[in-house]
Amino acid sequence: MALKSTIFKATLAVADIDHGYYADHALTLARHPSETDERMMIRLVALALNAHQLQDVCNGDGTLAFGAGLSNVEEPDVWLRDFTGEVKLWIEVGQPEDKPIIKACNKADEVIVYAFNHAAEIWWRGIENKLTRPQNLKVYRVPTIASQALAALAQRSMQLQATIQENTLTLGDGVNSVDIEPLRWK
Repeated sequence: MALKSTIFKATLAVADIDHGYYADHALTLARHPSETDERMMIRLVALALNAHQLQDVCNGDGTLAFGAGLSNVEEPDVWLRDFTGEVKLWIEVGQPEDKPIIKACNKADEVIVYAFNHAAEIWWRGIENKLTRPQNLKVYRVPTIASQALAALAQRSMQLQATIQENTLTLGDGVNSVDIEPLRWK
């Protein structure tokens, strides 16, 4: 019998001071049985960091949502589609292989990878030269201490506040908060 995904609900209040974007997002996250709380929360962070693009790229007429992620390798972890269904932004978290990243670069206007955990540097050194061509690709490193601290915020029902100022995201639940300053590698 296959294990089923665990459903998490989150209300995310985004205050992106850097981009002048302020909105509330009601989110449903399906955590794959093999996914950790840390990875699930990185997906949420990726959405928060890029929520402003819903307004900036799609003029508010688009969909910013979680993809199937680990359940379907043909979908991203997070994506932004305009009202026609065209993929404007494709986001992956973790340490994906080069071929799926390049394939995503051909499907979307912009692709962002958020690498995290202690092995991210080793992954990047091994893949960096294979990803020099795509001009629509950005790669960020989320510091390990911050990504591990995010796991403590994971609850089946979450009320979270995301404040983005000077390229730093502060994600909190009213009691605990984590500061995340992604380092751009590409």
